[in-house]
Amino acid sequence: MSEEQAIIAGGCFWCTEAVFRDVIGVSEVESGYIGGTVENPTYKQVCSGETGHAEAIRVTFDTDVISYADVLDVFMGTHDPTQLNRQGNDIGTQYRSAIFPLNEAQLAGAEAAIRRAKDERDLPVVTTIEEPTQWYPAEDYHQEYWEGDGQRNPYCLAVIPPKLAKLRKSFANRSKTPAE
Repeated sequence: MSEEQAIIAGGCFWCTEAVFRDVIGVSEVESGYIGGTVENPTYKQVCSGETGHAEAIRVTFDTDVISYADVLDVFMGTHDPTQLNRQGNDIGTQYRSAIFPLNEAQLAGAEAAIRRAKDERDLPVVTTIEEPTQWYPAEDYHQEYWEGDGQRNPYCLAVIPPKLAKLRKSFANRSKTPAE
């Protein structure tokens, strides 16, 4: 087993975390904040849009099971990389679509993933590639949110099931749960 990490931001971290918890080869998903200027930001600070952080996830995956390229293809296919600083009703730079490569190989992989995404869409892809800054884990109550409070949260109930359905349909060979 060879583990690697990827840091990606695709809107609300509850939503991207829920998707990646269902991906074969992913052993851990942590919600957090990256890309900003404030040390140890809180959820409230990040939500204000004034810290520069993105809501993001740090995905730990087994490269013998899933490649970084496949992780990024799932990412691009389960959020809208054509929306600038928003995902649906979540608006602000904290909800931007971004990839934070952790080394040169990941940088090349991120560039290739954006090219593939552009080739598959009519609208411009606005996903950015950003220098990884300090990673700050989100507060404990944000971790594994969908598995807990999220399934009682109307926002999550409206947004997460369609993302999971897209994963299970478009990436059936990557999902731990079969399509319904």
